Amino acid sequence: MKYLLLLILAGSLAACAKPAGPPADYASLTPADPRLAALYEGSCKACHTNPAAGAPLVHDARAWLPRWHQGEQVLLDHVIQGYRAMPATGQCAACTPEDFKALTRFISGHEGDKP
Repeated sequence: MKYLLLLILAGSLAACAKPAGPPADYASLTPADPRLAALYEGSCKACHTNPAAGAPLVHDARAWLPRWHQGEQVLLDHVIQGYRAMPATGQCAACTPEDFKALTRFISGHEGDKP
């Protein structure tokens, strides 16, 4: 019984754990789609793989969780209109609204989420 309680307690604590930071290979991550990968390389990667830039790093669950909880539309508005140090459209003149959505999902680690 004592071991069962310890197991339950350990499981409860694991569920409360904070999300992990960026994966060790975050700088090498890139979208699978070649077009999105090119857009990411040209407009997003410089800031979202540079800790000194102040932008949330690609796939950094800890940094993206509070942002994602604001809602995807808020994030897209920030990308398109600019927000704090984020330049409007991320300086991606070639990006379409769907590109912004796909890139935001990729960078935040939510690329598998359904629309």
